[in-house]
Amino acid sequence: MIIIIGLVILVAAVVAGVAGVLSNDGSGHALSHPFAVFGYHVTGSTGTLFLYGIVVGALGLLGLSMLLAGARRTSRRGRDARRGLRQSRRETAAVTQDRDDLISQRDTARADTASTLGNGPADGDSHPGENGSGQRSMRHLFGRRSASPEAAAPPAQAATGQTAPGIPGGDVPAGASAPSE
Repeated sequence: MIIIIGLVILVAAVVAGVAGVLSNDGSGHALSHPFAVFGYHVTGSTGTLFLYGIVVGALGLLGLSMLLAGARRTSRRGRDARRGLRQSRRETAAVTQDRDDLISQRDTARADTASTLGNGPADGDSHPGENGSGQRSMRHLFGRRSASPEAAAPPAQAATGQTAPGIPGGDVPAGASAPSE
């Protein structure tokens, strides 16, 4: 609706401008006083002066519309950026809340597990990367694993606490039995 009204006003202005220029042309409508703009002397009729006025007005309107369009575009970009920032902050807050909830649940589960086991191993006694069933997690599948003292010692040494005579403690394979004396 506004576009149609603007188009009607523009057509009316063009018709009035053309009528003004054509009706004020000729020697009967000559300028009686000299007229100069930026050192340029305008001579001719009042219709020519009116035409120059229309051209200057149109250029001024074009400059003003470009200025307003640029301001509108800048305003729209700023509004979109602020909207994106608000959305990003909401998402960050939601993710932070989820993370805090998960940490709280993990801590509660650890405390419950420690309290139900009672005399079971503390958190520091298990090997890193192992879950409660002795299996290694995927995260620590290829990581270093410290050997327990029983696994490092040969079976005879582990049972008696001594090495077999003539065989150093580190040379006995883990699956071999100790020689008899």
